Amino acid sequence: MLKDIVKNLEPSSTLKINEISKKLEIKGKKIFKFGFGQSPFQIPTDIVNELKNNAHQNKYLPMQGLDDLRNSIAKYTSTKKNYSYTSNNVIIGPGSKELMFLLHVIFDGEVILPVPSWVSYMPQAIIGRNKVQLLQTKRENNWFPTGSEIEKIILKNKKKNYLLFLNSPNNPSGQICENLEEISQIVKKYNLLVLSDEIYSELSFNNDYKSISNFCPEKTIISTGLSKWCGAGGWRLGYFIIPKNLKIIGDTLSVLASETFSAVSAPIQYAAIKAYEGNHLNYIKSSKEILKAVGNYVYENLNSNNILINKSQGGFYLMPEFVNAKSKFSSSSEMCKNILEKTGVALLPGVDFGFDKKKMLARLSFTDFDGKNFMQEYKKNENLDNVTIKNLAPKVAEGVDRLKKWSDTI
Repeated sequence: MLKDIVKNLEPSSTLKINEISKKLEIKGKKIFKFGFGQSPFQIPTDIVNELKNNAHQNKYLPMQGLDDLRNSIAKYTSTKKNYSYTSNNVIIGPGSKELMFLLHVIFDGEVILPVPSWVSYMPQAIIGRNKVQLLQTKRENNWFPTGSEIEKIILKNKKKNYLLFLNSPNNPSGQICENLEEISQIVKKYNLLVLSDEIYSELSFNNDYKSISNFCPEKTIISTGLSKWCGAGGWRLGYFIIPKNLKIIGDTLSVLASETFSAVSAPIQYAAIKAYEGNHLNYIKSSKEILKAVGNYVYENLNSNNILINKSQGGFYLMPEFVNAKSKFSSSSEMCKNILEKTGVALLPGVDFGFDKKKMLARLSFTDFDGKNFMQEYKKNENLDNVTIKNLAPKVAEGVDRLKKWSDTI
């Protein structure tokens, strides 16, 4: 029999919408895949070649990860963060998602999840038998909490251990947290543990990206990986960077890793060294400029009195709120189902990210285009006007048009 704690869990919403979209396409319906978020771009060629060159690597690697890879990540991150990390601070996992799950398992306390919150944070916390405190946020603050809002939760019981999740750039809102110093003061004051999910950090549209680790590195576990900036979601390689004063967490995670996934695929770990030692600045720059332009196109064509939306600041998401839908539907799930049926546009409802079901919010991923072709054409002339976007991201343009018309007619 199933344990009570997992009986009511459902498949991840992001994976579920991808499967639904595929089934509808097989039936012949034209679907605009705005629900599933993954990079549209190809993995850089030098990294792919490195994987081919290391296909013969067939030995189990250290459970914490390949030494050379951890060294390259530590050097890369130390330069980025202006903080000294070593290979001992790094643990490699089969995607950062698995490492976050293990963190939930070992943590004993309450988890503070600002809403909107990525769909897997809460289910993982539930499996880890930790109480979750959902912290509702506002559009005016980029959908991130204020320091006083976090403090209000802690003051209810200062004796508890608290783990605060921050995801910036954020999935699902596409927003960046701009009050990190204020939050860091609360972190230090109450000795909080912070998980900084920075999986989209390389795709921040602002070149001066800051994370909570810039303000309280000794309290922050950094979580990131290859999937978003490198277009390598299917490779499943993520990592944690854990400061030395949190060594007991790193050691415990390594023990759990040895009893669960053992070690990440050897060829992929060897290939990943090239990702952090090679020069991919032009690839990342082009990726960001394309995503920013496509995101702006979607924003400019949807933003209206009927659709409230913040301009994307990083990654590949927008979070529109359909004002007119409030009187038409009982939940955001019902709304998104109607949108899919009427327009073929697949969105994820806001309720999946922690919002009240009556808030007519949805996550929109603007990656339904041929990233390889777009990147090649962009490198030829670096033109990102609306005509180019319509030509190179036609499903994004058509899907947005259908969504706009749907909103105007409900």
